Amino acid sequence: MTEIRRMQPLLGTYVEIGAHGEAASDALVTAAFAAVRNIHDLASFQSPDSVLTQLNRNPGVWMELPCHLLRLLRIAREMTRRSDGLFNCTVGGDLVALGVLPDHGGPPALLRGEADDIELQGRQARLRCPVRITLDGIAKGFAVDRAIAVLRHGGAESAWVNAGGDLRVFGDLQLPVQRREADESLTFLGHVRDAAVASSVLRSSPDTRYPGFLVGGAAESETRTWTVLARQAWRADALTKVAALAADDRRDALLEKLGGILLRPALP
Repeated sequence: MTEIRRMQPLLGTYVEIGAHGEAASDALVTAAFAAVRNIHDLASFQSPDSVLTQLNRNPGVWMELPCHLLRLLRIAREMTRRSDGLFNCTVGGDLVALGVLPDHGGPPALLRGEADDIELQGRQARLRCPVRITLDGIAKGFAVDRAIAVLRHGGAESAWVNAGGDLRVFGDLQLPVQRREADESLTFLGHVRDAAVASSVLRSSPDTRYPGFLVGGAAESETRTWTVLARQAWRADALTKVAALAADDRRDALLEKLGGILLRPALP
């Protein structure tokens, strides 16, 4: 059986793709990487030239957007609603104020908003007030899903895509999952098959060694990592933020309602 395995720097991390089967080829894996790069180019908050940045710079203006960015905005808005704002894609202004994300100009921004601040109509989108949308908490998973779709459509019998810990697997593969903790130790979480996992870290303050930061968490000194299993990588990615910020007594029920399961260390 043919096996192709390659890695490229994308999405602010290293993306690794493995494909198996008679249809697996360098051309197919290259197409999967192109799908990841497309989402990066569309949805990057860090890039002054991305389509998302143009949307953020022009609140109140209807803009026609590419279909994949529209889909990503739609699911991010819906997750913001259904999680009661624990996942919130409108916190870009807050992250800019904290120095975590860059300021690419535009009118003074609110620190955060709500789901209804994103208006969608046909192939167009508009921000009804000067919020800044960040899709960093969901776009990496969405890009993984797009790569998986390309590999499936291209005839791969099984494959996996790993974007810095956002992992999705399909076909007759079962991959072990280890999570790197704050002290650099590794925690075994089990195996994943025909599913996706993602992790996020909750810190009390931004850390320049790591690009991501969750706003809205409790002011606690302990750094903790949360890992979620779901059918799609975008869902697992988004739900790690819900897991990190939810109250202890409703975390598991809320994750189940939203389509995820919290992964805890496997027993020896």
